[in-house]
Amino acid sequence: MKVLFEENAEAIMADGTILRSDIFRPEAEGSFPVLLSRTPYDKQRPGYQRIARFMAQNGYICVLQDIRGTHRSDGEYHLARNGRQFTTDAEDGYASVEWAAGLPGSNGKLCIWGHSYSSWSAWVAAPTQPPHLTALFGSGMAAKILNNTRGIFETGRRLHWMYQQAADSRHRSGGVAISRTEIDARWYDVERYKWVWYLPLGDIPDSAFSSLTPMLKQYMQIQNLESWAFDEVHPDVTVPTCSVTGWYDRIIGAIEQYEGMEQNGPVELRGKHRLIIGPWGHGIEKLKRNQGPMDFGPDADALYEELLLDWCNLQLKGQLSPNPAPVRLFIMGDNRWQNENEWPLARTQYTEFYLHSGGHANSAFGDGKLSPIKPLAESPDKYVYDPKDPVMSLMGKDVQMEPRFQEPLDERLDILVFQTDGLADDLLVIGPVTLKIWVSTDAPDTDFTAKLIDVFPDGSAVNVTYGIIRCENRNGYAEKAEHMKPGQIYPLEIALNPTGIAFKKGHRIRLDISSSDFPNFDRNHNTGRNFWSDPELRPAHQTVFHDETYPSHLVLPIIPR
Repeated sequence: MKVLFEENAEAIMADGTILRSDIFRPEAEGSFPVLLSRTPYDKQRPGYQRIARFMAQNGYICVLQDIRGTHRSDGEYHLARNGRQFTTDAEDGYASVEWAAGLPGSNGKLCIWGHSYSSWSAWVAAPTQPPHLTALFGSGMAAKILNNTRGIFETGRRLHWMYQQAADSRHRSGGVAISRTEIDARWYDVERYKWVWYLPLGDIPDSAFSSLTPMLKQYMQIQNLESWAFDEVHPDVTVPTCSVTGWYDRIIGAIEQYEGMEQNGPVELRGKHRLIIGPWGHGIEKLKRNQGPMDFGPDADALYEELLLDWCNLQLKGQLSPNPAPVRLFIMGDNRWQNENEWPLARTQYTEFYLHSGGHANSAFGDGKLSPIKPLAESPDKYVYDPKDPVMSLMGKDVQMEPRFQEPLDERLDILVFQTDGLADDLLVIGPVTLKIWVSTDAPDTDFTAKLIDVFPDGSAVNVTYGIIRCENRNGYAEKAEHMKPGQIYPLEIALNPTGIAFKKGHRIRLDISSSDFPNFDRNHNTGRNFWSDPELRPAHQTVFHDETYPSHLVLPIIPR
């Protein structure tokens, strides 16, 4: 089907601000359902335009809109993370849905969709209940930001993101337009190492990120506040929703959107929502079989637009889906899709694997063991975390998570390594992963990290999932934050991102414990002071206990075969 294209169509918002959209239409007689995506990333990016053209070829009017204050739309931009007090995003979403649903050729049915920030825009608009909104398709957007960031600034990713967005800000202020490729090149080749190590971060010059610098500095200061809170509006989302994410998507909290809609959304819609989790990272171009060094097989390859089309055909055209299960999970290791009726799986057997050592679990060459046997009398493990020499994140160049070989970190003595013997049989793990440990420190505040790793028979080790806790947030955020007393033993519970993997026979399950994952997360200065204003970096002496009194253990969601 041929496609007609209209550029920069104008929609007038409630306050008179003009937002501009590109419209892709089927060149055919009749009326069609409408798709709307609202993005700050430039509606003319090739990936978005490819998806829109594909959907138009399949019988949809597809509208791509630059959100307020970005690219070709008028108005003032406000950063999503800085609080839902900016109600204009919701108001713009409502007005844009109704405007798009009234376009010539529309049949009045509309699905709002998007990835990451664009998904945020969709979830902000949905609870306003535009009359013509029929369905929502969102990917890469958590229900709660604190379940994603754990209240810690994501230094590498956030500064990179702000640098990308600042290029548009500079252009809008009269500067030269710069391609995204050139923006990224300047960041990685020139600017990155200056800013991620900058101290204190709150003193970054205002010129560094153009007009967005004040927003960035405000953003730093609200890490312990829940500013998304989509779980609170699930009862007001009155349309079926589809949530897509990946086991390596750092915003895998998109799962919570499905959980929330099924548990707290309108009763009449329960059972109509969908959840899809592949072996993918964060990005509409990352739905591929090859992730880092891993090849998850041909079934892992997907096109974002095909997932969107399947959902829209079901919700807007009433066509039966070839994948009708409410939950579709890709099982790594087995490299196959698995259909389920709920999340988490009702038949899950949560199983403890206890930490053991002779007090020398430091590095991959230490004596740390992981087993179902409870510990008795054992010496604790100790290490020094120095924020001047943090454990570096092993991730993609774009600072997104992906599978990576762990050998570059194997010799670090500030990583405690615990691993099972070779597995006698395959072990299927699907669901949330938790680490429960007892620790002490001589710092008023510090971090503890956890990383679950698959060790192959040849000794190569690949990360599966990870988690982190800032100790002052161990009982909650903001007003519940509480410093630690030197030498006192505290129980901590670290939530790792959910996963779906079959650990294969002969493989070992490995757990790494440390205190930094930089620049995935900002370094804890170990001083107890605000990270954005504190120039001091102080070493912390950490102790992890695992004995009869303090039986530190990993909890894996095992699925019986």
